[in-house]
Amino acid sequence: MLQSIEGVYKNGNIQLSELPSDVSESRVIVTFLEPEKSQIQKQIMRFGMFSGHEQSIEKTL
Repeated sequence: MLQSIEGVYKNGNIQLSELPSDVSESRVIVTFLEPEKSQIQKQIMRFGMFSGHEQSIEKTL
């Protein structure tokens, strides 16, 4: 049975985010992922996304 568990490699150690179920000893394969880049999400304003009569954020700024 294959299981995937997220973890973090830091200072030569791997810290798992959870313990694997029903595994006392097993061979493993470790894959190093690219570091996450902070991405600025585009915010799109659509008509009708605000409740009531106010349909823009101009008055809140």
